[in-house]
Amino acid sequence: MCWSRALVTGSVLLLVQLLCSEAVPISMDKTKVKEPEKQPEEPPASVDTGLHYDRYLREVIDFLEKDQHFREKLHNTDMEDIKQGKLAKELDFVSHHVRTKLDELKRQEVNRLRTLIKAKQDIEGGNDIALDHQALLKQFEYLNHMNPHTFEVDDLDRLIKSATKDLENYDKERHEEFKRYEMMKEHDRREHLKTLDEEERKKEEEHYEEMRKKHADHPKVNHPGSQNQLKEVWEEADGLDPEDFDPKTFFNLHDTNGDGFFDEQELEALFTKELEKIYDPTNEEDDMVEMEEERLRMREHVMNEVDSNKDRLVSLDEFLVATKKKEFLEPDSWETLEQNQAYTDEEMREFEEHLAQQEQDLNQKAVDLQKQRDELERQQEQLNAQKIELQQVSNIEGNAIPEIHPVDNQLHPEQEAEPQGHQPAPQDTPQEHHEQQHQDLAQQGLPQTHQDLPPGHQEAAQGQHNLP
Repeated sequence: MCWSRALVTGSVLLLVQLLCSEAVPISMDKTKVKEPEKQPEEPPASVDTGLHYDRYLREVIDFLEKDQHFREKLHNTDMEDIKQGKLAKELDFVSHHVRTKLDELKRQEVNRLRTLIKAKQDIEGGNDIALDHQALLKQFEYLNHMNPHTFEVDDLDRLIKSATKDLENYDKERHEEFKRYEMMKEHDRREHLKTLDEEERKKEEEHYEEMRKKHADHPKVNHPGSQNQLKEVWEEADGLDPEDFDPKTFFNLHDTNGDGFFDEQELEALFTKELEKIYDPTNEEDDMVEMEEERLRMREHVMNEVDSNKDRLVSLDEFLVATKKKEFLEPDSWETLEQNQAYTDEEMREFEEHLAQQEQDLNQKAVDLQKQRDELERQQEQLNAQKIELQQVSNIEGNAIPEIHPVDNQLHPEQEAEPQGHQPAPQDTPQEHHEQQHQDLAQQGLPQTHQDLPPGHQEAAQGQHNLP
């Protein structure tokens, strides 16, 4: 939460005036003064408007300001004409180079919005849902989504009106944010007390009341924008005699950018001395978030009293007129935040009910998620069991050994199925086979041993027998 973020003007005109303002040249004797080396000019520090399309707004303004014709028309157009869209029509006379750059800026902005829409859908888990970008872009009123390619008069008109309206609502949104902050702080305090025993709770309550009283004990706070308040700045910040206070001189001293207006940031700077009476960052009892809310309240109060044309700027003429009013000379006392609670009891009750409902929804969501997790774990266990079973079956089939029949009198099934007449004869033993060979040789009249061979053939047969 950025409570110190500065606001800029409520319209394109005012913002461009800040960008275009030039300092009055001061004459000097160049023969006596040595000219400093020229340094490259740095662009003015950009001011964040707080709008989600802030960058697009500032880039469009920067390029329009470069066109001489548009710049001249801008300075000659009043606020009401700008709000009615008369200035936007001058876009038709802008140079081709500027129009081309504006077209490019618009295409980039449309692409940025589409990317944001897609990212939001991804976060919400709608990846499978088809996006209707044209329908979704309707929520962005500051550009014409029906023509995403070129920057036209309607785009400038939409941008001016949207920026004006959004900036007017910005302070309201900041107040609502601060109110939620204060209620959450009180809710946390109450929840903390519930965790303590009776004695500790009593001590905590006493300490809380002591801090409240200590915070409320501060010097008197002047009414913002009153003579007393401005004289105090004149004396303590500017170091000038309060008897010599001059409203016009004061205005010129604190118009820091010299554009002839007090913008919101310059106004808020005037209240620093008053805020230092109430808040000290080193004190436990002082909340710096509350200090920035107090600053915002002071600035809004002065704007409502002094800014007569409601352009979110205070001109010199408006300032001088305000210094002559009774409210400036004899102001009422200023009630600080501790005298004006940011929320009512009813708002606090509704806020706590909303928090309780949110907590209940989150708890239910946690239960649902746990059930989903348990179911996923159960399914994973089933898948693991199936995987193990499949691996076991695969191992059994891969390691199967074919049946081997021993060399014996057992027959294979197909052999057993053969007829008896086709059974092979039983094999003889080696000794029976040798005796059968001798009988066959004797029947044929052939020698059966070495001794039966003729002389001379016995040695040859013996030699063959001894060969390895």
